[in-house]
Amino acid sequence: MSVAAMLLAVALLLGAPSSRLRLTAGRSASPRPEAPEPNDPLAFASSLDVFAACLQSGMAVSAAASATVPTAPPALVAVLGRAADLLALGSDPSTAWSTPTEVDRHVDALLRLARRSAASGTALAQGITELAERSRDEAADAARAAGERASVLIAGPLGLCYLPAFLCLGIVPVVAGLAGDVLRSGIV
Repeated sequence: MSVAAMLLAVALLLGAPSSRLRLTAGRSASPRPEAPEPNDPLAFASSLDVFAACLQSGMAVSAAASATVPTAPPALVAVLGRAADLLALGSDPSTAWSTPTEVDRHVDALLRLARRSAASGTALAQGITELAERSRDEAADAARAAGERASVLIAGPLGLCYLPAFLCLGIVPVVAGLAGDVLRSGIV
């Protein structure tokens, strides 16, 4: 019986589409919410907030990861979906949260946090909340740096246009007027 259950679980894992819509008795499934923009710097943090809220409400880690998948950015969907499926099948948490492919540093930090939490027994929700805050702070710093770079880049053309006009219309007439007065007075 357990071999049949394992084969059924493997078949479901391999044959199931990545976006899972579940039908409940008497109701149709709601449509999948819009996926965030792939380059949205705050999408990762908001997905972590959803994950942490699910964990803090008492959901199992696999159920919380599955609940986070529909609104997660593409880089996080594969990792959370894989971990949720493996944890639901009873896999070891260190295996479920292992790095399957090359991932960005934010996803790698989440995977390390989840493995550490599984090994030590610390609360995963608190660490995920802190990771979301750190991700939000990094996005704010990046936006601030981009704004500062833009102000520097704007100052170049402004200087190229404004300074010659200032010299031609402001400084040259004053110097010419003073030079004319000095030459007429006979001081030189």
